Amino acid sequence: MDLTDLRVISVIVEEGSVSGAAEKMGYVQSNVTARIRKLESELGVPLFDRHPKGVSPTEKGLVLHRYAKEILGMAEEAVAAVKEPPYPSGPLVIGVVETMATSPSFIQALSEFQRIYPEVGLSLVSGTSPQHEESMLRRKLDGAFITGDYDRSRLESELEIREEVSLLVSSEKYGEEETFEAFGLSGASWIVFPKGCPFRKSNEEWLRSEGIATANMIEISTLETMLSCVRAQLGCALLPASAIPWSDPSLRAYPVPDGYRIATTQLVRRNESFRSKAFAAFAACVREAGGIGSTGNQAPCS
Repeated sequence: MDLTDLRVISVIVEEGSVSGAAEKMGYVQSNVTARIRKLESELGVPLFDRHPKGVSPTEKGLVLHRYAKEILGMAEEAVAAVKEPPYPSGPLVIGVVETMATSPSFIQALSEFQRIYPEVGLSLVSGTSPQHEESMLRRKLDGAFITGDYDRSRLESELEIREEVSLLVSSEKYGEEETFEAFGLSGASWIVFPKGCPFRKSNEEWLRSEGIATANMIEISTLETMLSCVRAQLGCALLPASAIPWSDPSLRAYPVPDGYRIATTQLVRRNESFRSKAFAAFAACVREAGGIGSTGNQAPCS
C-alpha cells in the first residue's frame, strides 16, 4: 500500500463512483478498478459495495478512508513544511463569511497585507461558517473566518473578534419607535442569510424565546441585498456592528436581548504543527486591524 492507493480510496469515497474518481485523478477507470481489487486482496476484506449507481464504502472501507485522510494530510503538511521559503509567499486561500468580507477593518487588513507581502497570492472564498468548516477539514482552505461553534479537536483558533449584534430596521418604517418591542416581533418579516448562518440561528432562537414559533423569513445570499431589503421595508435583520452602515439615514439599529447581543468570529486553521508563514502574516495583519483575543505566538504584520 502506498500514498497513491490511499489517494484513490479517498477520492472514490468522495466521488461515490470509480468512474468519477478515475476522471478526477486523470486515470483510466480499469487501472483504478485494478488497484482497488489488488488492495482488497492484500487486506483480505472488501472495501466497497458495488451497486448500479456507483459504489459505497463498507465499514472497513470507511475505516481505511479515515486513516487515508490523516496520512495524506500529514504527507501534504510535510511537503509544505520542507518546501516553504523563508518569507511569506505562495498561494493562500481564506474562507470569509459575508458579514466579515465588508468590514472596514478587514478591508484595511487586506490592503496592508497585500502591500507588505506582494508575493502571497491571496484568494478569498465566500460561504457560510459550516461550509468553511467542511472545506477546512477537506484541505480546500488554508484558513477561514467562522462565526459560532466548530470542531475544536480538528481546528485551532488563531484569533477571535467579538462584536455587538443589533436589530436593523428601516428608519422610515420604525424611526419613531424607541425600542424594538414597540413594533412587535410577531408581525415582522425577517431578511436572513441561508441556513447555517449563525445570525439566522440567533434570530430563530430569539423568536422562539418570545413564543413566536413561525415567522416570515426572506432568504438572501449577500449583505448588500439584505441591506437593500431592509431599506425597502421588506423586513428586519440581525447584523454585527461591522456590517452595519451606521451613517445611512435610511436605517436604524436597535439593541437586542443580552443572550443574542454578542457574536464571536474566529480565524481558524487546521490543528496541525505546520503553519505557513503566509497564514501567520495574514493573521497578524487581521489582528492589528481589529482582531481581539488572539491565541498563540504570532509574527508581526510588518
